[in-house]
Formats: sequence, C-alpha cells, structure tokens
Amino acid sequence: MQDLIFTIALIGALGIGAQWIAWRTQVPAIVLLLLAGLLAGPATGLVNPSEDFGDLLKPLVALAVAIILFEGGMTLNFAEIRGTAKAVRRIIIVSAPLVWLFGTAAAYYIGGLSIEAAVVFSGIMVVTGPTVIMPLLRQAKLPSRTGSVLRWEAIVVDPIGALFAVIAFEVVLALNSGAPATIIALQVAAALLIGVLGGWVATKLLATAFSRGLVPDYLKSPIILVAALVGYAATDAVLAEAGLVTVTVMGIVLANAKLASYTDIRRFKEVMTVLLVSGLFIVLTASIAMDDILSLGWRDVAYIAALLLVVRPLAIMLATIGTELSMRERLLIGWIAPRGVVAVAVSGLFAGTLVSIGVEDGARLAPLAFLVVITTVILHGFSLKPLANMLGITSSDPDGFLIIGSNRFSLALAEKLKSADLPVLIADRNHSRLSAARQAGFQTYLGEILSEAAEHRLDLSRFGTLIAATDNDAYNALVCTDFGPELGRARVFRLGIEEGKRDELATTVSGQRLFNPSMGETEAEFRMITNDWTVQRTKLTEEFTMEALRTQRDPATQVMFAVSPKGAFISPALGAQFKPTAGDTVFLFGPPPPQKTQPKASSDTKHADR
Repeated sequence: MQDLIFTIALIGALGIGAQWIAWRTQVPAIVLLLLAGLLAGPATGLVNPSEDFGDLLKPLVALAVAIILFEGGMTLNFAEIRGTAKAVRRIIIVSAPLVWLFGTAAAYYIGGLSIEAAVVFSGIMVVTGPTVIMPLLRQAKLPSRTGSVLRWEAIVVDPIGALFAVIAFEVVLALNSGAPATIIALQVAAALLIGVLGGWVATKLLATAFSRGLVPDYLKSPIILVAALVGYAATDAVLAEAGLVTVTVMGIVLANAKLASYTDIRRFKEVMTVLLVSGLFIVLTASIAMDDILSLGWRDVAYIAALLLVVRPLAIMLATIGTELSMRERLLIGWIAPRGVVAVAVSGLFAGTLVSIGVEDGARLAPLAFLVVITTVILHGFSLKPLANMLGITSSDPDGFLIIGSNRFSLALAEKLKSADLPVLIADRNHSRLSAARQAGFQTYLGEILSEAAEHRLDLSRFGTLIAATDNDAYNALVCTDFGPELGRARVFRLGIEEGKRDELATTVSGQRLFNPSMGETEAEFRMITNDWTVQRTKLTEEFTMEALRTQRDPATQVMFAVSPKGAFISPALGAQFKPTAGDTVFLFGPPPPQKTQPKASSDTKHADR
C-alpha cells in the first residue's frame, strides 16, 4: 500500500513539476513529460505501472483517455468553425481522411506494420497537438491567416483523429472475431449509432436540466464528469472502446449547447485534463520497456520520414487546391504538424488490446507514437520560424495590444491605439463591462484570459504588448506574471500596486508599472472624471521633440510608451534608453493639453493630439 501511495505521489509530482518547468522555460510540456517518464520508468525503475497498478492499469488509462477526449470535444464549437476560412474546412474534410489513407499505406509498406496496426495507428496520427502548436505559433509571429489555419486545424482535428482511430479499432476487433462481413458491418454501425446517438441524447438531457435550473452551479461540473464516465462505461459494455466515440460526441454537444455556466464547466475540465494528461503521460512513458525502445529500427525512422515529408505535405497540397492560401503558405502548413499527448494516450490504450487479440506488432504502437511525438515536436519547433522567414511568411503588421479589463481608462487608451492603426483586443470576464467595448467597435474576448480556452480561441501571436488594467491589483500582477515569459518583461504592464506596499511583487516578476508613480484603475478613472484627465497621442517631428513635448504638458502628465512608424514598441521601462525620436508616436495620460502649441507647429496635424 505504501509503495503504491509513493508511486502515485511521484507520478503527480513529476507530471505537474514538468508542466511548471515548461511554463517557466517555454519548452513544450510534452518534451519534459517524456523525459520525466523515461527517467522514472526505463532509466531508474522507480515507476513500473504494470506491477504497481496490476489489473487496474488498463481501466485507469481508459478512463483517463475518455476524459481527455471529452475535454477535446468541448473545444469544437461549430459557430466558430463556420466563420473560418475555406482552407480550414478543406483541411478538416479532405486532408484528415487523406492523411489517414496515405499514412496507412506508409505504415504498412514502409514501416512494416501489419494492416490492422497500420490502419489504427494512422488514424491516431491524423491528430496534431493544440497544446504543442499554440506556443510555436506565438513564437513564430506568423500572419493571422496562416496562424489561424494551423491553430484551428489543431483544435478541430484533435477529436476527429481520435474518432478515426476508434472506427479503425472497432473494425479490427470485428474482423478478428471471425464474424461474417455483414455481421462486422452491423457491429461497427451499431457501435457508432450507440456512441453518437447515446452521447447526443445524454448531453442534451443534461443541458436541458442545467438551463431549467434543475442542477445547482456547484454540482454541474461533477455531474458532467460523472455523466461522461457513465456514458463511456455504458457504450464500452456494448462494444470494446466504442465509449470513446460517446465521450467525444458528448464534449462536442456540450460545447455547442450555449450553457450560461459553460465557462466554469470548461475551467473545471481544464484542471482535470492537466492532471490526467500529466499523470497519464508519465505512466505510459514509464510503461515502455527498454527492449521496446531498442527494437525501433530503420523502418520506423523511414516511416516517420515518409509521414513528415510525403504523407502530410501531399494531403495538404491536394486539400488546399483552389483555396485562398498561397503556395508558400501551403508548403509551410504541410510541414508543420507536431503530434501531442492525445496521440500517445490513444496509442497506449489500443496497443495492449491489439496484442491481446493476436495483432502482435500492436506492441510497437506506443514506442512508435513516442518517437513520432518527440521527432515532430523537436523538428517543427526549431524549424517553424526559420522556414517562415525563408518562405517570406512573416507578419508585417505592427504588434497589437492586449488590454485586460474593460473600463473608462482602458477604452480611452484603446481608442487612441486604434486611431494609430494599432491592433487592439480588450478582454474581460464580466459581460456587462465588456458590452461598452463591443458597442465602441473594439475586438473583444469574454472569458478568463489565463485559461486554456483563451489560448485555443485567441490568436495571441498578434499581440506583442499586454496592459493589465483591471480594478484588481493582484490579478493584474498575476496576468503579467503569466504572459511575461512570452512577451518579455518590458512588454507587460499593469495598473495598481503602489510602490512600497508590503504585498508588492517584484517588477521583474509581475511586469512593469504603466504609471510612475503608481496609479490603480480606480484612481485613473477618478482623475478622468474629476480632473478631466485624458489619454493623449502625439507624434514627434524634427522640431517637436520629446523635450518640447514634456515642456508643453502639465508636469503631472505621465508618459506611458511610444511606438515607432514600423510598429516597434518603446517603453519608459528602458530608463535612460527611452528616447523617442522624430516619427515616433507617444502615448500619454494627464490633464488636457493647452489649446495653443508652438506657433508654427500648431498647424502640423502630424503632432497634434487626436
């Protein structure tokens, strides 16, 4: 008992520890989880899942995979897909089946897998990992169209690839049962019907109960989790692993049910998924025997090369004919397809069952999946930005501004940024506060900016500067702490937290203060209301320098930042290096400027406040 408790605690510590290190270092979490699993399992033998968990291992893995796929289905919002480009729809409808077909041929003829193992494994390899691709897109700074295609493909194909694998797996099980073709077809059809129809009906009933107030808010998330597990178990009792279809459908239906409490439910599922993904990855990696790793040979390497260099590019090229994508964009998208934890989880789940029904090379699926994941994460992670530069697919738009918190000050600042042709997005967790921003015509995001849902639904690569301007000083610091490693400490700003307070976080951790001396959101709004302070935008010229601007303005006026004509950001956080020059636009906050400026410069609209 004590040994099992120690093993579970060690798995949890390694999994969450790897996630934390990944957050701090911006290294893909899947790489660190893989290293942690190999260290705990084959390298040291501290974790031996088959011995530690015994007969419980397979059902625990199955339930964890079911919850992961359920959460993956919750990312598939049909309303958002309908608004995407034709290229995204083509990749989903045409490219995914082609990758499955071409991949099966490559796994069979090049990789040497049996046809049963090849068709199941290739269905799994359709999946690209959203948790892997999102950080890569933020670092590469791709144009919005190219980044949007890769982002939406990763989100939508995640549950679709799992469905492909489940369908193939059910066919293989039926074929190995020795039943006639008619019976096989009926078995697969029945499994899909039960999975799809059962999942749809069960989730619709839950959504109806929630919308009518029959379930209190604090019970909604636990009930949904239990419902997913019950749905999986019930369908699985009819046909092995068909429950994965049920939970995926349940997640998709729930995502499109328009529940008022969907955000809270989603957040709960994200927490569960992080815990399960971390633990499951450690368990599956530790389950791989050293002999399995050493058994990987040249045919496996040749298969992966074919998967990366032929299967994926060919499928993308065929699917995107006649779309709005240029040839260079199609080449880039055809290359970038890092696989993630879903590929490993589903492979590990199916491998044991395939072996048990006589598909001996089913044991190769798990180590081969790990090899595909680590290869694609490393190759695509290091090559995305250089390849984009070589192909000339880089964003020429100036870095946008992500403003957290909708209020009088943030709207005034957003208006000035927008008038300077700088992209702006205002995010807030409160619907009523955000309505003013929507009415003013700004791009908005309703929800928790720190959640995984925001990472999936927002193209954060378009924003190079963050301003946390809520009325909660601690939350502003938390947001800056989270985004600081990605954007750079000199590009994240916050309101509030007066200097000298005991609870002040270090500037290097929680971002720069937008105002010096510090000023919170409440005080900024107070000055706007009582002292007529305004957000101002002024363009410098050869005659109208920064020194002249300071002389002209009230001494209390605060300089927030400056932006060059090419979109480069210039921050007062640079100290003595903050030297805006002619052509730069300076943003200030303070009392209204005097009505009359320099006699000759007053007619020059280039440096007049607007």
